[in-house]
Amino acid sequence: MVSLTFPDGNSRDFDDGVTGASVAESIAKSLAKKAVAMVVDGELSDLSDPIAADAAIEIVTRDDPRALELIRHDAAHVMAQAVQELFPGTQVTIGPVIDNGFYYDFDREEPFTPEDLPVIEKKMREIIARGASFTKELWTRDKAKKIFKEMGEHYKVELVDAIPEGEDLKIYAQGDWFDLCRGPHMPSTAKVGSAFKLLSIAGAYWRGDSTRPMLQRIYGTAWASDKDLQAYLTMLEEAEKRDHRRLGREMDLFHFQEEAPGSVFWHAKGWTLFQALINYMRRRQDAAGYVEVNSPDMMDKALWEKSGHWEKFGENMFTTVTPDERVYCCKPMNCPGHVQIFKHGLKSYRELPIKIAEFGKVHRYEPSGALHGLLRVRHFTQDDAHIFCTHEQITEECVKVNDLMLSIYRDFGFEGVVIKFSDRPEKRVGSDEIWDRSEAALKTAVEATGCEVQLNPGEGAFYGPKLEYVLRDAIGRDWQCGTLQVDLNLPERLGAFYIGADGEKHVPVMLHRAMFGSLERFTGILIEQHAGHFPLWLAPVQAVVATIVSDADDYAREVLKALGRAELRGEADLRNEKINYKVREHSVAKVPVLFVVGKREAEEHTVSIRRLGSKEQQVLPLDEAIAALASEAVPPDLRPGYKAEAA
Repeated sequence: MVSLTFPDGNSRDFDDGVTGASVAESIAKSLAKKAVAMVVDGELSDLSDPIAADAAIEIVTRDDPRALELIRHDAAHVMAQAVQELFPGTQVTIGPVIDNGFYYDFDREEPFTPEDLPVIEKKMREIIARGASFTKELWTRDKAKKIFKEMGEHYKVELVDAIPEGEDLKIYAQGDWFDLCRGPHMPSTAKVGSAFKLLSIAGAYWRGDSTRPMLQRIYGTAWASDKDLQAYLTMLEEAEKRDHRRLGREMDLFHFQEEAPGSVFWHAKGWTLFQALINYMRRRQDAAGYVEVNSPDMMDKALWEKSGHWEKFGENMFTTVTPDERVYCCKPMNCPGHVQIFKHGLKSYRELPIKIAEFGKVHRYEPSGALHGLLRVRHFTQDDAHIFCTHEQITEECVKVNDLMLSIYRDFGFEGVVIKFSDRPEKRVGSDEIWDRSEAALKTAVEATGCEVQLNPGEGAFYGPKLEYVLRDAIGRDWQCGTLQVDLNLPERLGAFYIGADGEKHVPVMLHRAMFGSLERFTGILIEQHAGHFPLWLAPVQAVVATIVSDADDYAREVLKALGRAELRGEADLRNEKINYKVREHSVAKVPVLFVVGKREAEEHTVSIRRLGSKEQQVLPLDEAIAALASEAVPPDLRPGYKAEAA
């Protein structure tokens, strides 16, 4: 007999080898009908798995959030079966669940087209309607390789070889179709339901290796209900409208080109926006006691070896060899440079904490397939800072950074920020003792903030644990931006020290801190958050003076000068075009305010004001209009009564 404990704390005895399906049936036939999986001692498992020992058990139904991954996993298998039924000879490779959906990679001589997607969807619905059961078998390595070879599934043979010796080799079948898979799966294909859609086709190298064959990847999404699916598709439509790459073109902010992949060509308007972000952050940092520095873009490889970055990031670093055969690296991060600045001159404990900040340009090689506009680049700017402090100062300084971070996000309209605690990764530098101290210090600091924190196991930096700050945008997407890391390793590796109260040398604690993170990425997020319609203080062009008739050209120039005197960013549109054409064009460019002027406005010294997204029109005296606009355009941190937390 085995004793199974349920979520309510009650326990019951069952025969050895009882399955989750039988347990659900013993509780209620209605539960057995809705069940799709079970959780045994915290591990999600097939309902058909036998339970051989006492355990805690929970039956998972299809409407449980944990079932969503199973729905998507099963949908991927159904898609792969549909593709092979429709296009015989196609090889299937891997098909994982991803955020909001799934994909499968295929090797097929003919390329898939967008017109194939609805055909595959139709076949998927047929397979789901058959309701074939998912069944699991354990095969020997030799059996699996033999069968997959006979089927011409050469990628599967390679996957079998990659499975470590001694690890179970599971085969899941749905009717006559089967695949190599870790599982688990729901009881049958019928449980997938109707709430799925295939979205797109892309290329992908086998195992992510550009020297291997190029495969065809089909992306899909699946949800527990048609309502959830429709909400997601609506969000995708909204995301497409907000795509920062399209808006970047329409607003004349930036562009990319093949001669500099992953690097941004900032146009004048985009650079104005970029500088507005830097100026805001500079003011907030100055008020919080940071000093701004600048470290070299290129440093000798030996420094990166000593810091540990070469071992961890070497393959993603850009390097060059000079005529004297020295190897230099473009910096992937600013930390080692800041340690060198701290080391220059003797430091006393009385000077700590020392807060060093830099808007540093960093370079990291990202695979070309991973590049995505401003959100994933090879060359970007970090609002990076490092706080050198004593162990006793860790909590106070972490609380200050946390408060400052949340205050900044509020200024940009982000509320409900999620904070994740990322502990030691598998690959790291430093002893377990140092990591124990680092993690304990950061946990104490987190508790002192009073903020709720989610555990993100194994995702810390290679030199220390970290907090990750995740922002949710206007259409519900999450973006990881700021980080705060406690590092007891890097200062010691690079020989940093201060003189303590005892007159001895001590290694400082180094807090790594970025708030925007990548300024390029944060700019892309902001463009999509606001759909290009920025608050006035951020808008690259805050007002355009557009003439109705050429007789108003001189007055338009006068209005433009008045905007400049009020430190407002303005342009004049004196073209010989109809005013409705000008209004449409500047609306597409997301200019927040239009001052429309004609002969009457020139005579009366007024402006007709049109706001982006509104058909309303307001006529005001020029001085009054400029004053109102100037007041609205003040950055949040410069407004009267603003409280700068953690300053």
